[in-house]
Amino acid sequence: MNMNDTNLTVSIVTHNSDKIFLSLDSLIETLSEDQAIQIKIFDNASESAYRKRLRKYLDYPFVKIDFHEENKGFGFGHNANLLNTTGYGIIFNPDIILSENHLKEMVNHLANYPKCGLLAPKILNEDGTTQYLIRNHLNVFDYILRFIPFKFVKRLFAKRLAKFECRDLPEGQDSFVRMISGSFMVVDLAKFNEIEGFDERYFMYFEDNDLCRKMEQAGYKAIYSPQFSVVHLYERGAVKNRKLFFIFLQSMKKYFQKWGWQFF
Repeated sequence: MNMNDTNLTVSIVTHNSDKIFLSLDSLIETLSEDQAIQIKIFDNASESAYRKRLRKYLDYPFVKIDFHEENKGFGFGHNANLLNTTGYGIIFNPDIILSENHLKEMVNHLANYPKCGLLAPKILNEDGTTQYLIRNHLNVFDYILRFIPFKFVKRLFAKRLAKFECRDLPEGQDSFVRMISGSFMVVDLAKFNEIEGFDERYFMYFEDNDLCRKMEQAGYKAIYSPQFSVVHLYERGAVKNRKLFFIFLQSMKKYFQKWGWQFF
């Protein structure tokens, strides 16, 4: 596939995210003169001072910003950016740091697998360690286990957690997986449009798992390609913030009600 003939849209959804400025500066610097890649930012009703700061990026001809007056969530924003769009999309969190421009290589790699709709690179912490965000199954017990702060409990269930977090995936080759993280994913937009994108009933959390299940239901796979990597300034907001934890629980309920409850 010749990427010069293919549309590539980086989709970013934000709501007062203070990391986005670092993320955008890094992204624009890394893309350099490669303006064939379009950056679409969907602002979910951020504060006026934040929006004013964000508007400065409109000086770049390849940046478009949709300022929305109501915060309808993560999936809603990405659907606004990517539905009815052709080519390939990059779901790109406002806290992702791109150190090398491998976007086109990732898209070409995904295109080599016509039965795949999604690709995930290795997602790293700032210190270079891996964030284990791939899933092949979801259940209530393992999710609760990840939130328990007691280390002795996690040691007790270390093998189970390792399996849940897919820590045994090989480093030097692609793996077909069931669910990848919405913090960064490469998306075949023809397939994304076919399944009508994200389910907007999720405000945030679990919409990425749901998207992967919808792709799977339509006969498409997700691929994990660890030869590519990005840095994710991960804060685990649902662990630290009571309001976000409540939203997390609501989304968890929606997910299991839709796809069937699995407790263990």
